[in-house]
Amino acid sequence: MSRKPLISGNWKMNLNHFEALKLVQELSYAITREDIDEVDVSVHPPFTDLRTVQTVLESDKIPFQLGAQHCHNETSGAFTGEISPVMLQKLGVEYVIVGHSERREVFGETDELVNKKIKSVFNAEMTPILCVGETLAERDAGDAESRVAAQLEACLASITPEDVGSMVVAYEPIWAIGTGKTASAEDAQSMCAFVRSTVSSLFGAEAADAVRVQYGGSVKPVNAHELMSQPDIDGALVGGASLAADSFARIVQYRNQA
Repeated sequence: MSRKPLISGNWKMNLNHFEALKLVQELSYAITREDIDEVDVSVHPPFTDLRTVQTVLESDKIPFQLGAQHCHNETSGAFTGEISPVMLQKLGVEYVIVGHSERREVFGETDELVNKKIKSVFNAEMTPILCVGETLAERDAGDAESRVAAQLEACLASITPEDVGSMVVAYEPIWAIGTGKTASAEDAQSMCAFVRSTVSSLFGAEAADAVRVQYGGSVKPVNAHELMSQPDIDGALVGGASLAADSFARIVQYRNQA
C-alpha cells in the first residue's frame, strides 16, 4: 500500500495568534500545491491560535490540515482549563497529538489516559497522532523495543483494527527531542519498522500496512530527505523547525533535498 506522507508541525507553547497568522501565511507561499499533491501537511498551534489559523486556512483556501496538540478525554464537564475533543472538532481540527512525551513526562499522562484520549478523538471524528518512544536510559539498557511495544499495546487497547489503520503513530526517541540529537536514519527506520510489526502482531497485517508511522526527534531540513527515504517512515512530527516558514517548508519539500 502506498501511504501518503504526513508532515506535522507541533508548535508547542509558542506563537501568539498574530504570529501564528503570519507563519501560516508565509507557509502558504513557501509550500506549493505540487508539494501538497505529494505530502499531507498539518499544523498544530496552541489552543489560543486555533480559531485564527482555522479562519485563514479556510478563507485563503490553504490546503493544510489543522491539528491540536492535546485534548481532554471527556466531552464536557468540570475540568477547568481543559479542552474537549468536541470543541476541537467544531473548529475544524482534523488531527490531535496524543501522548506526546512532554505530556507524559511533565504532566504525568499514563498509557491508560492516552488510551481514553484516543477513543475520545475517534468519537469526535478526528484522527489521533499517537506518540511513543523511549528514554536514553531505556535505549542504553536495550529496552527500547520492549518499551515501545508496551506503549502500543496499552495505548491501543480495545481500538479496532480499522481505526488503528486510519491513525498515525509518531515514533519519537525522547532523548532526541529538542536536544539537537537525531537518531540515525537506520535507527529511525529500525524502530519505525518495529512499530509497524508490533501493530501487525496486535491488529493484523492490513492495519499495519495502512497505519502511517512518523518519525519525530530533531527533524531538520538537513536530515529530512534521508529520514523520509526509509521504507517505514511515512512522515515527520516536527518541533522547533516548524516555527520558521523556511525550515518547515524545506522539510515538506524533502524530495528536493537529495
